[in-house]
Amino acid sequence: MRPMQEPDAAQLIVDHLPALHRSLRVAVVTETYPPEVNGVALTMARIVEGLQQRNHDIQLVRPRQIGDAQALAGGGLEQVLTRGMPIPRYPNLRMGMPSRRFLKQLWAHQRPDLVHIATEGPLGWSALQAALQLQLPVSSDFRTNFHAYSRHYGIGWLHKPIMAYLRKFHNRAHCTMVPTEALRAELDRLGFRGLRVVSRGVDLGRFDPAQRSEALRAGWGLGPDDPLLACVGRLAPEKNLDTLLAAYQAFKARRPAARLLLVGDGPLRQALQQRCPDAIFAGQQSGQALAAHYASADLFLFPSLTETFGNVTIEAMASGLPVLAFGYAAAAELISDGEQGRLAPMGDNAAFIAAAAALAGEEPAQWRRAGLMARQRALGQDWNQVVLQFESALNEVIRHAQPGASALSLSSR
Repeated sequence: MRPMQEPDAAQLIVDHLPALHRSLRVAVVTETYPPEVNGVALTMARIVEGLQQRNHDIQLVRPRQIGDAQALAGGGLEQVLTRGMPIPRYPNLRMGMPSRRFLKQLWAHQRPDLVHIATEGPLGWSALQAALQLQLPVSSDFRTNFHAYSRHYGIGWLHKPIMAYLRKFHNRAHCTMVPTEALRAELDRLGFRGLRVVSRGVDLGRFDPAQRSEALRAGWGLGPDDPLLACVGRLAPEKNLDTLLAAYQAFKARRPAARLLLVGDGPLRQALQQRCPDAIFAGQQSGQALAAHYASADLFLFPSLTETFGNVTIEAMASGLPVLAFGYAAAAELISDGEQGRLAPMGDNAAFIAAAAALAGEEPAQWRRAGLMARQRALGQDWNQVVLQFESALNEVIRHAQPGASALSLSSR
């Protein structure tokens, strides 16, 4: 199926999706999607795939990406490609442009049962306006801490306006999905309404301890017993990488043979290479190669303080790695301190560094036992269960949303 271009209003042509035995027709609006690599893009791809497998028609609305000749298409999937522009400091990502009139015409011509908005950028805002004007049920995701990111890019003074925008955005939807109970409670305290917890999953077949590669480790100059500490994610200011390097040095002081593996890319890569020349910079990885990088490590260190969930936490656990992280988001829900890994108090960088030093004092057999417990805990996060939660939330919105209703009216149900 050919991806659809955004035409002029007068030339709008919409192909009808096949509707054989389809349960719902869902318009999914997202400003990031594979091959872009980030938690939101990868999560939405799994949700879309899962909904298709459950016999739903999906209309995927997203900005045109570089190399979109390879855009995904298939039975029950229609792609609508809109205009986009590069995001400052994130040249490989595209931000959607305002498209309210186009989307209103698109959905007036063939109404979806529900519009689900995954991102709160210009395209997401346009989709929200268009859907509400057409009195369509709307659900949304709170997936990225944009308000927290502002502090890391010299615009901390925008924290309150950004939060006010996010609250206004999500409170106009009929339901906002969040990945953890802790985030639901925090947003409820901040005045967000219509919140519902829908967790995230992990590909248990791909992320598996069996993916460990001694050949890969040898290529990095590691012996069989040399500890390898891994961190996977964007090399950017919001990831708290100063604390990561300090934790690595504290670990290395007790175990000199230790090495640090950084998987990912970003604006801080060059500076990090200069500061930590003995670290292994593997760049961006995906698929089986990413799984092998995880499983070939011995411990996973994740110092970020800006996650809504942290997909990499559960990917590391599924790969059999004990995790050191701060006690929030996925780590707080999936890790018991001292069992599947270690938790530092939220924002206490000194405690995170001390925990890394304490791990260095343990025997490798203790790491392996914790890794087995981490794998066992991750087994409960299968994507099929997450898709069922998501589908249930969509059906509830459709059942309860009245024309012109908002999350404020639904939150009392």
